[in-house]
Amino acid sequence: MGRWEPDARGRLQQAAMELFVEHGYERTTTADIAARAGLSERTYFRHFPDKREVLFDATHLLDSLVVDGIAAAPADVAPLDALGGGLHAGAVMLDGLGDHARARTAVIASQAELRERELAKMSGLVAASAAALVQRGVDEAPALLAAEAGVAAFRVAFERWVSTPAGPPLPDVVDAVLAELRAVVAPA
Repeated sequence: MGRWEPDARGRLQQAAMELFVEHGYERTTTADIAARAGLSERTYFRHFPDKREVLFDATHLLDSLVVDGIAAAPADVAPLDALGGGLHAGAVMLDGLGDHARARTAVIASQAELRERELAKMSGLVAASAAALVQRGVDEAPALLAAEAGVAAFRVAFERWVSTPAGPPLPDVVDAVLAELRAVVAPA
């Protein structure tokens, strides 16, 4: 690929994933990624501050989709239901990544530092979700409880979805796991 071709960021992400799968995370360098993408290592660092962040680029979009979904929920819905709408929107985006999301999960599972980073990113999603719920008028403690429980359910749903590639779409799995959470919290 020539250096002039568009979507350098996307090419770097694709190259990174290919190399992580082929050679492993530890044995892949940012120079390798840049070369596979047909770019310079300097260009890599214009887009990502380190090797890990190429795997976590969609986190900002996920956070935005969830927060926007919470804000768009009808005023009279319960906090967990408002969060559920946002998590559903995030699940639609991740579902569209399909095999890429599954490969990413395998790469993250292979490295302790990446698992730690994933937990930090999920903690950020909890904080953003709780803040969005507080913006809706939910008191701080219930907002944090709803955010912690909802994001935990999202993680369970995502793991379930990743482990069953022929299963239902991620948004359906997220909705089902949130229903399971509601049944546990407030049994009929």
